[in-house]
Order: sequence, then C-alpha cells, then structure tokens
Amino acid sequence: MFYYVPDVNRAYADIVDLMYVVPFGRFLRNSHRWGAHAMVITVSVHMFRVFLTGSYKPPRQFNWVVGVILLVLTFLLSFTGYLLPWDQLGYWAITVGTNMARATPLLGHEGPFSYILGMRPDNDIRFALLGGTSIDAPALLRAYVWHCIAIPVIASALMMVHFWRVRKDGGISGPL
Repeated sequence: MFYYVPDVNRAYADIVDLMYVVPFGRFLRNSHRWGAHAMVITVSVHMFRVFLTGSYKPPRQFNWVVGVILLVLTFLLSFTGYLLPWDQLGYWAITVGTNMARATPLLGHEGPFSYILGMRPDNDIRFALLGGTSIDAPALLRAYVWHCIAIPVIASALMMVHFWRVRKDGGISGPL
C-alpha cells in the first residue's frame, strides 16, 4: 500500500515499479498473490469438507450460512485484488463482472424483479460498484477501498462470529 496509488494513470506503473524497483517488491507481490490463491483453495476445501461430513446440519446451520458468506467474501477479495493493477486483464474483468451484476435479481436493472426496488442503470448495484455508469477512475478507487478496507473488516467480524459459533456448537466434529 505504500507504493500503490489507486489512480487509473498510475496504477499499472506502480505495480511495475513494485516488481522491478522496490527492494523485495517482487517477493512481496508474489507472496501476496500466492497467499490469495492459497486462501481461495483452502476456504473452498474447508467448505467441501464441512459439506461431506454433514457439519452444516443442526445445530450448526447458522455457522454454515456464515461460512458461505465468508466464501463469497473470499471470492470478492480475490476479484477486487485482480482489478487493482488496472491492466487489460483487470479492466476486462471489471467489465464482465459489472455486466453480470446488472442482471442480479432485485439489485441489477436488467435482473428479475428489479422493478420492485425501482432499479435503473443509474441506481443499481452496478452503479454502486463503479461509482458511476462507466468504468473509470471511481471504479478503481472503489475496488481499492473494497479490497483494502470494507471486505476485510466485514470478513474479520464474520470470522469472529464463525469461530465463536464453532466453540459454542462443540468444536469441529460432525453433526449430532
């Protein structure tokens, strides 16, 4: 974070500088990237194990829902981090991702039942993600804030609830 500025004109150059100019920058970036991949794999394998052992059954169904939300947050962390270099991969990823978001039920203006909440192109979930109606500087800034502040804070709070419920429900054994 000391070497990166979420600005569309500087983001890619900052990543290149981090890789080639900053001492141990390549190691730092690669360890962050591989750690993120490991996190996605670990959380996915954990959810699969919980499913196979039936640990989502009563009295642990609330904790299963918290775990599913944490899985989604893990994917969102991965997605928002993918956008931050603001290269062609990141630009087209945010294009595809926000185009999918506009078809979200209730929240996207093209999604089913969007008329219930009065969704339009200028007030739907896509507008909230992009900070406007087009992919530009506010979209990068929002991805940065989501990646560095909002999702980690939400995930930390939910992890505390998750760990507390594991202890309250009697550990990590299978269903009763």
